[in-house]
Amino acid sequence: MRHMRRVAQVVVGVLAVAGLTVGAPSPATAATVPSGFTDAKVADVPSPTALAFTADGRMLVATQGGRLLVRTAAGTLLSTPALDLSSRLCTNAERGLLGVAVDPDPSTRAIYLFYTARGTSSSCPTSQRSNPSGAPTNRVSRFVLRDDNTVDPSSETILLDGIYTVDGNHNAGDLHVGKDGYLYVSTGDASCDYAGDSGCAGRNDAARDRNILNGKILRVVRTTGAPAPGNPFTGTGTATCRLAPAPAGTICQETFAWGLRNPFRFAFDPNASGTVFHVNDVGQNVWEEIDLGTSGADYGWPAREGHCAQTGSASSCGAATPAGMTDPVHDYSHSTGCGSITGGAFVPNGAWPATYDRAYLFADYVCGRIMMLKDGVRTNLATGLGGAVHLEFGPHAGGQALYYTTYTNGGEVRRIAYTGTANRVPTAAVTASPATGPAPLTTTLDGSPSSDPDGDALTYLWSFGDGSASATTTTPTVRHTYAAGSWTATLRVRDAAGATSQPVTVAISSGNTAPAVTMSSPAAGATFTVGDTIRLTGSATDAQDGTLAGSRLSWTVIRVHDAHTHPFLGPVTGTSTSFTAPGPEDLLAAGNSYLRVSLTATDSQGVSTTVTRDLQPRKVDVTLATSPAGRTLTVNGETITGPTTLTSWAGYDLQLGVPAQTDAQGVPYVLSRWSDGSTSATRTWRTPSSAATLTATLAAQSGGLLGTYFDDADLTGASVTRVDPTISFRWGTGAPVSGIGADTFSVRWTGTIVPRYSELYRFATTSDEGVRLWVDGRQVVNKWAAHTEQVHTGTVTLAAGRATPIRIEYYDSTGDATMQLRWWSASQPWQIVPADRLRPS
Repeated sequence: MRHMRRVAQVVVGVLAVAGLTVGAPSPATAATVPSGFTDAKVADVPSPTALAFTADGRMLVATQGGRLLVRTAAGTLLSTPALDLSSRLCTNAERGLLGVAVDPDPSTRAIYLFYTARGTSSSCPTSQRSNPSGAPTNRVSRFVLRDDNTVDPSSETILLDGIYTVDGNHNAGDLHVGKDGYLYVSTGDASCDYAGDSGCAGRNDAARDRNILNGKILRVVRTTGAPAPGNPFTGTGTATCRLAPAPAGTICQETFAWGLRNPFRFAFDPNASGTVFHVNDVGQNVWEEIDLGTSGADYGWPAREGHCAQTGSASSCGAATPAGMTDPVHDYSHSTGCGSITGGAFVPNGAWPATYDRAYLFADYVCGRIMMLKDGVRTNLATGLGGAVHLEFGPHAGGQALYYTTYTNGGEVRRIAYTGTANRVPTAAVTASPATGPAPLTTTLDGSPSSDPDGDALTYLWSFGDGSASATTTTPTVRHTYAAGSWTATLRVRDAAGATSQPVTVAISSGNTAPAVTMSSPAAGATFTVGDTIRLTGSATDAQDGTLAGSRLSWTVIRVHDAHTHPFLGPVTGTSTSFTAPGPEDLLAAGNSYLRVSLTATDSQGVSTTVTRDLQPRKVDVTLATSPAGRTLTVNGETITGPTTLTSWAGYDLQLGVPAQTDAQGVPYVLSRWSDGSTSATRTWRTPSSAATLTATLAAQSGGLLGTYFDDADLTGASVTRVDPTISFRWGTGAPVSGIGADTFSVRWTGTIVPRYSELYRFATTSDEGVRLWVDGRQVVNKWAAHTEQVHTGTVTLAAGRATPIRIEYYDSTGDATMQLRWWSASQPWQIVPADRLRPS
């Protein structure tokens, strides 16, 4: 998902260091839920990503680090994982063990896992340009869960593989078995384009590529991973992509629906007679959306976000839904204070009061809510969660309750249950201050964060853990003196009706002080350029243990983006490590994003100190201008008017373009050149280290096209030589101009044709290798044989938005292959316009 964050482990002590912040975690508290409901912790689980229930009531919990845990039907979380894939996974950024599902047939004992498998590089690389060498891939596998609550790793059957995870984010990762008996899987667009031909975030078009499994809902046979019978894309032009992408232009047969950004979680409706489900697709900058899972649907990403064109604006939806694209059943904007949709679950009819029947619940990580959608109306069910990741209904007290995973307090599984008018159990929470120090240590135990959902007064039941007598108070604090040693204090709270909470504990270390941590690099105030190698170095000393070994130091790095964060690196053990500095999530994030580096040291008695330092990018103001002013440019897929000043990061690649355009009088303008000498209408420009202006000079065109010729060996346009084809001409053997290889050239026509007439252009070659032809940025001919008469008929969409028929004829007239390009308007007869209408640049 986009905003998942890793929460640091327990921090004890108070320390102030220049450029560093040190803090302690807030105690666990219950969410605010409606009257008649209760929210309670079920288990502490580090970084829990997903959960599922077996038919006999066991809970399976997946952790991002790669451990699959089992909570028995009796309520015991087993300390030994059923399966530990940590050595086989990449867990940097938002990778890891992301999804778990249980086969509906108990006799199979099958479970399904979605995880990020290591590639050939042990560094688990990420990239914002294209899929890096040795990168990991996302994988879906089937395993067997044995009766002793363990999984044999050798029981793995790989069902799906080769799913790109370029930048480490937007993996999606959910999976469920539908009522139709097939396995459904959600995949994200990998954040950045695997092919490197579009970009990252809002300009990443990987979800539009039909020959890969990214940005899709997949439906496969759950025993083999083969495309499910009845899938919408079969027959000519399709192929299986089960283990690797298919050739470009092919459609993957595993695809059930497509055009999704990061469908992090989806949920099936248990009340429906058939297979009905909702997909929660995490948005970019404006909209979070819920889609109805529909066979063959195209949800439009990145052309669309929510019900709007992807304009980056909540007030402007842009154009109407393009033909063939499907709007969400519900969306909400980030102006609500929320900004990352996560888990979803339908309320089973009868599980809760009738007012909740047919309701769909979904969570948002940024605002920490679980919301309810019913009859098109969105309301809050629970607030103050701290961020739920996955929702799932499961067994509780003879009925069903809503379970959810959260990264709050290091990671928990919690449960929202309906209690009706019955008295509800209070929730205990406790802190100790100070929790470390010289012996004897007098500390204040504080239970004031404890709460009762019915508002009852609480009684506090203390057990000090050092053999001294327990205490009962009606006030939330108590002081206690501890002899030297490590101790655990326990608190339970009791309400006026006698209901008693689950116990909570806090550690006290008397005669021991927390480690002192030094972060040597990055230095306070340091900045970075995208692509820099950033070295992290640090150390820690402890009054009792001396200098701590590297094995007791742990690094994490997160990317802070406005009010939410993304995991980026770690935890990594050692006195030092390094990473390559990333770019912002997108250009809009450049103004409010940075990196936060944390170093945690833990002494021999388990006491930790964490120091944190913010590492800022080198922010650069870049001005994109046009001459004449007021002409249109595109930057990272967004349209701007020159001049516009934007905030970027030094070293960040901007994708620039000069689209076809006309002025108010209809005069077409085309690019002449950029101020740095480039003549490419689409280009990548790396942000410099200081403020700069880049100007695109456009020339008014009275008609005709610009001809650009270059070697057939370089079809990127990087090596371009322009010629002036002012008159009908014919090239023989030999080079047309100096620097272009004999008879091995291509031509790209650019410009604007007003479809009021036909035009005829001729050129010829004796090349046996052929020629490629582009018109207005679209390739309409790709290599034809010389001396062969051929005809091509197609359509080109001009700048004015009109689709104009095009007829291309080539024939052998004078011993050389001569190409004629005719534009034709239905309202005009065929006309031949002299070739001198071509205009050189």
